[in-house]
Amino acid sequence: MLKTLNSSKKAAESWVHDNVTRFFSTARTGARIENVAVGDEPFHQMYGEQFHSVVIGAVINVQSALAKASLGSEIKVVVPLSSDSIQSESGLPSKAHFRPDLNKTMLELLTFLDKHHSPFFVTISPFLSFLQDKNVSLDFALFKETARPRNDTHSRTYRNSFDLTHDNAVAALSAAGFPGMPIVVARVGWPTDGAANASSQTAEIFMKALMQRLHAKSGTALRPQNPPSEIFIFSLFDENQRSIASGGFERHWGVFTFDGQAKYRIDFGQGSSKDLVNAQEVDYLPSKWCVVDNNKDVSNASARVLDACSAADCSALSPGGSCSNLSWPGNASYAFNSYYQQHDQARDSCDFGGLGLITTVDPSIGSCRFWIELDTSEAGSHSRVCLFWLLILLITVLV
Repeated sequence: MLKTLNSSKKAAESWVHDNVTRFFSTARTGARIENVAVGDEPFHQMYGEQFHSVVIGAVINVQSALAKASLGSEIKVVVPLSSDSIQSESGLPSKAHFRPDLNKTMLELLTFLDKHHSPFFVTISPFLSFLQDKNVSLDFALFKETARPRNDTHSRTYRNSFDLTHDNAVAALSAAGFPGMPIVVARVGWPTDGAANASSQTAEIFMKALMQRLHAKSGTALRPQNPPSEIFIFSLFDENQRSIASGGFERHWGVFTFDGQAKYRIDFGQGSSKDLVNAQEVDYLPSKWCVVDNNKDVSNASARVLDACSAADCSALSPGGSCSNLSWPGNASYAFNSYYQQHDQARDSCDFGGLGLITTVDPSIGSCRFWIELDTSEAGSHSRVCLFWLLILLITVLV
């Protein structure tokens, strides 16, 4: 879409009409739309430079389309950036800068944002920092007091990964000539499956510590009086088709499971210690699962498992995942069932060359859940109203 929006003002106008104008209203009954995000971390290193030449044009055309719809002053156009857009040879803010391959594009983007008084949107991911940086310990990522602090120049000390990553962005903006640009944390969270240390228990520890940090309303070493004005929690639900190029955990960032069940207890600041509320009256398909038929020769079933996992979600089988301890053929059964449920329990989707068997006995073991698909037929539609009562969780930090 970025390529089309870059090359066609008409396409941008159509997109704004279809996705913004017809939903926007200043009345209380209308949708509250504050930002239009152009791209989803388009400068992430895994994309190479394929979007560098089209992002700015797309941004300008979307801004023009908003202005034409008399929404130019109401809605900000932003570009959410991945944390790997910023580099630091020492891992500390004193050496932070934007990636050299982004210099020209980033200057154009920051100039646009500054002109329109739009904030700088950036991902902060302590989990990924922990995975990718040997200098980031689990305690440091989880805000624990036992974490070894990291010292930067001018006696600046960092006691957690969140503050350090935030100040890397501050330093990069300053080095680019935009020291006062406001920062919005585009996404922050902790996954609950698909990798070691990705669990509901660890996510709860992280999220509660994050809420404590935000409620303190204190800034960081480089912006002691100016904490991020907004923090977007990533994410509301698990996304079973999200790319797992970075790891199986990418499909498990949700605060809720795919069927709207809270993964842990957390107060997001509503007051009176309100915990998350599970979706009610959720409609599932019948209690049936697809497993490996143990009466068949499964010695050559590996190819069938690979086929199933190429089309369905097997991320819980990733090393460290909730189902990673399943032995053969239990892990094959998990793959078969994922495929079966994704295809709405169609009988032929549990064939696998005669190796599949439909059972009414739940094969779930311990924390490894063999899930059942939601009923998405018209009869089960009322549950979706319960499930999608919220589009995104937003924490606003009052300064």
